Amino acid sequence: MRQESSRKIICFFLSGLSILILLISSIFFHQRIQLGSLFIFTCVNILILIYELHSFSYKSSQAQVLIENCEEQINILNVENLKGKGLAASLKARITRYDNLKKIIEDLNRSLLLDAGVDVLTQSVYSLISARKGRALLFLVNSQAQKLELVRSIKEDNDEVILAKDGDIFDQWVLRHSAPLLIEDLKKDFRFDTDSPASPPLRPLSSVISSPLISHNSLLGLLRLENTESGFFTQDDLRFLALVSDLGAVALENSLLFQKTQDLAIHDDLTKLYTRHYFLGRLHDEAKRCSRLDQHLSLMMLDIDFFKQYNDKFGHTAGDIVLKKIASLMKESLSELNFLLSRFGGEEFLVMLSGLDRNKSLLAADAMRRRIEKEKISLRRQDTKVTVSIGVASMPFDTKDEDDLVLKADKAMYKAKQKGRNQVCCI
Repeated sequence: MRQESSRKIICFFLSGLSILILLISSIFFHQRIQLGSLFIFTCVNILILIYELHSFSYKSSQAQVLIENCEEQINILNVENLKGKGLAASLKARITRYDNLKKIIEDLNRSLLLDAGVDVLTQSVYSLISARKGRALLFLVNSQAQKLELVRSIKEDNDEVILAKDGDIFDQWVLRHSAPLLIEDLKKDFRFDTDSPASPPLRPLSSVISSPLISHNSLLGLLRLENTESGFFTQDDLRFLALVSDLGAVALENSLLFQKTQDLAIHDDLTKLYTRHYFLGRLHDEAKRCSRLDQHLSLMMLDIDFFKQYNDKFGHTAGDIVLKKIASLMKESLSELNFLLSRFGGEEFLVMLSGLDRNKSLLAADAMRRRIEKEKISLRRQDTKVTVSIGVASMPFDTKDEDDLVLKADKAMYKAKQKGRNQVCCI
């Protein structure tokens, strides 16, 4: 292109030069040249000059168009290259996410403890999806209260307090539909009227993804991520969250079953108090600790007075009602103390009081006895009252051996029965 332009310029120069030489020759050398020939020669050269100028202009415009087309193609290639890099980065991020599924499964299977499974799920999605921005919340369904309970939360702002412990309108939507939820921009989402006066105030958020935790058609809870930036989450984020939730639901169900099995092993099925075996194990450990730290440890043995009469008069179902009520009253009465309760057998209960000496334990036992005596219990539409006899023994005042401590508390209880029941005694 540059060589062609140079050629045209030389042609223009030579044509002009020939005309100049002809004119100079006619003037200075007085050659006789016909005016017609001179005119024709001049016109031809002028036409050549015009043609060459036009050709040069045309070629220049073509070159400019070609340059612009090349620049446009370069820009298109740059955009496609950037898109390719973006897709490659996105694909790499997806591969990284799904590669981490193996680690998540391994971590979930490492422990049957519920807290461990909850931590793995929450930390995994908060790191892999949210890049540790915004908030991650995990709710579990409380089967007794029939509502959600917030069991774990991770926040970018550690000082922030999550007030909606039982979920909000978004969580209720997930529960109602049993389906994942994606909100790209809350202000543009017609499904939720957050400006309604009936709607409770929400913490600042714009985008949300949430997935239910379902195992064997049983809804266990939900896993949720949220951010104040609109469009923060994508459909691919939601798909990955749903996949992790499906894996996590199975692990959480196993943890819940394991926890329930453990609870059944150490808790009395009727009163929900600790079993005798578990209590004695804890008593052994606590006795060692108190002895090492030179602290007091007291024990109460409690027996319901004339319990057989309630069973004979009202039936065994009424006896179960009395046992559960007594267990509840004992918890209420001792709520301000460091205590451990056990159903020792039949209608007998054991109470361990750490850090309480003998005199204070006697006062606590008498306060509990009076609290039980005042309570009315309805059995077969009849109001009745129940009394208890309590024996108290204390370490190191009465003994320095935990087995002997149980025996002395038992003897003190029988002493209370022999003295007329409905009282507190010690050895």
